[in-house]
Amino acid sequence: MQDLYLEDFAVGQRFTSATHALDAAQIQAFARRFDPQPVHTDPVAAQDSFFRGLAASGWHTAAITM
Repeated sequence: MQDLYLEDFAVGQRFTSATHALDAAQIQAFARRFDPQPVHTDPVAAQDSFFRGLAASGWHTAAITM
C-alpha cells in the first residue's frame, strides 16, 4: 500500500474499503470491554432505542476502519 499524507487528500475525495461482517456476539464482546451501553450490549433494551435493535459502538466501527 502506498504511504499517504494529509496533503495527498482532497476535500470530497472518497475511498472504498473491503467489507467486514459483524455479528451480535462481536458487537456485544467489544461493547462489554470498551463501550458498555445497553444499545450495544442488550438486544432487548436496544429494541427501544433509536436504532430499534443492537448497534455496534462507534468506537468499534472506528477501530475496524483504522
